[in-house]
Amino acid sequence: MAHGAGIVAVRIWPAPEYSRVTIESDEALSAKPFFVATPPRLAVDIEGADLSPALRELVAKVRFDDPNIAGIRVGQNAPGVVRLVIDLKQAALPQVFTLPPVAAYRHRLVLDLYPAAPMDPLQALIAERLRDAPPPPATAAPAPAPATTAQTPAPPAAPDPLDALIAQHSNHRSPPPAETAPPTLAAAPISTAPAAPAPPLPAVPAAPAPPIVPAVPARPGNRATATPTDRLIIVALDPGHGGEDPGAIGPAGTREKDVVLRVAQLLRQRINATTVAGNPMRAYLTRDGDYFVPLGTRVQKARDVQADLFVSIHADAFTTPAARGASVFALSQSGASSAAARWMANKENQSDLVGGINAQRQAQDRYVQFTKLDMSITAQIKDSLQLGRVLLGEIGQLGQLHKPQVEQAGFAVLKAPDIPSVLVETAFISNPEEEKRLRSSAYQEQLANALMRGITRYFAKNPPLARSRSI
Repeated sequence: MAHGAGIVAVRIWPAPEYSRVTIESDEALSAKPFFVATPPRLAVDIEGADLSPALRELVAKVRFDDPNIAGIRVGQNAPGVVRLVIDLKQAALPQVFTLPPVAAYRHRLVLDLYPAAPMDPLQALIAERLRDAPPPPATAAPAPAPATTAQTPAPPAAPDPLDALIAQHSNHRSPPPAETAPPTLAAAPISTAPAAPAPPLPAVPAAPAPPIVPAVPARPGNRATATPTDRLIIVALDPGHGGEDPGAIGPAGTREKDVVLRVAQLLRQRINATTVAGNPMRAYLTRDGDYFVPLGTRVQKARDVQADLFVSIHADAFTTPAARGASVFALSQSGASSAAARWMANKENQSDLVGGINAQRQAQDRYVQFTKLDMSITAQIKDSLQLGRVLLGEIGQLGQLHKPQVEQAGFAVLKAPDIPSVLVETAFISNPEEEKRLRSSAYQEQLANALMRGITRYFAKNPPLARSRSI
């Protein structure tokens, strides 16, 4: 057991899906968690530490809008033992585990607080739609009709595809499996400290909704000649990294996780204002804030909402500042298309190590189950390459491409067998010139526009097949 461990940093990452508390130290800590259901709170005895100003900082770091944490209390429970009590806003399924040093981090003690009723990705989509919907116009009360006049019923409102999706979800979705008892404390060591804080990026302006992007007319000989669909088209947008995992960091301190989230939010605005062949589109973000989402969870979220496309957004980094240009990647079943693609996939697939995933639950990820199935995803890769070529053509109009063709490698985040999936590396954030462009609000808008044009062009030529979305 480590005694006298120095606390390097403490962090809290609030999110609707779960809230994470991280205690980073220069030596491994041991912790004994105790969960109390009424009122809900988690107590953790941290052995090998003394109460320090750094630990006291946790009290003030709790945000009032944290969906899960109401407050934190900390005190010296015994010599060499600090007791941390986290008061919760709702019933929770806590996970307490440790992480070994990796990347910029030293040892980490991680407390993940998941709501007992897990968040449903489809419900998140519904909540976003209700939040963004304009209020109904106020109308005066109608005058009563004369008794001798029969009233004509008003015509029914046009059906909302998302309402139909909600109804199907309610009728067909099976109840979630019963949760097992929270796992015991992992014996692994803990992880390290973050890089120096980055200078803030300019906020995304609350711009009015962008104009609807017209669809490219259908041409004979492609899938657009099939029977038109009459349903919602869902595009899953996956901003890379987040939370404990900052992604690549540019020379001026720009963090990849911040840039790609803003591009995804801008792209969501455009998707939500677009129709293709009369079918409304809706974007779903795998994360809509600064928190960590494991790679497998990102894939499963897209599958849970039965997304028609999956677009993961990143910003490259390399060991030298000379590398530049955008890239688009699809999945490969037979090795990477180049050494650079293999290197990139290996780097991105390490996101779970940096972000911090509970090893005791990693094997339970549903994506592990379906990636091990003996099944062919040839059709998915074919469609992904088509999407990638269109996106590459649009992004290439903004600047230099790193490679003129879609590359392929074994990216874990592209392994949904039933959703065309691509990973877009928007630029090299390690290149000072490209970092400056990525920080620019104007360039972020241009990137979102280019991606929107590519997505619309793809759907115009490859309309999603009409199907029931029983989730």
